[in-house]
Amino acid sequence: MRKSGKLKEEKKTLMTIVDASGLVLGRLASHVAKRILIGENVVIINAEKAIITGSKKNIVEKFKTRLGTKTFQSQKFAPHHARRPDTYVRRVIRGMLPWKKPRGKNAFRKLKVYISVPKDYKEVSTQTFLDAKKNIRPSMTVGDLLKIFGWKSTTE
Repeated sequence: MRKSGKLKEEKKTLMTIVDASGLVLGRLASHVAKRILIGENVVIINAEKAIITGSKKNIVEKFKTRLGTKTFQSQKFAPHHARRPDTYVRRVIRGMLPWKKPRGKNAFRKLKVYISVPKDYKEVSTQTFLDAKKNIRPSMTVGDLLKIFGWKSTTE
């Protein structure tokens, strides 16, 4: 019998915990996408506090038009749009990955996004990206946008 010539080396994967409060969503997503493509495990906490830049009116109108997309076929084939902040942030990050290739799908599995801070990560130090932390006005948070469209916060 032949033994396989490849030795499986266990890679020590890094885990990065990112606090999304006060970070611009697109910039946060690009940093996280790069890290998970490299092979790091990334956990994002406080997803509802990430910032979307632009005027409130324009942000809401864009989201309304996105919700209006339908299909002439059965509605089970129609696009599903996230109404929870954690799934919304995951979808934004997924848009920055090569999703149709195995590399992108494997990278996407290394991402976890949470609303507020779970018990497991309360005492752990978090990381932030300085160039994603901008005080840009006008803007609104992901939580504020999705409250308009039916999400109810459990922390309030």
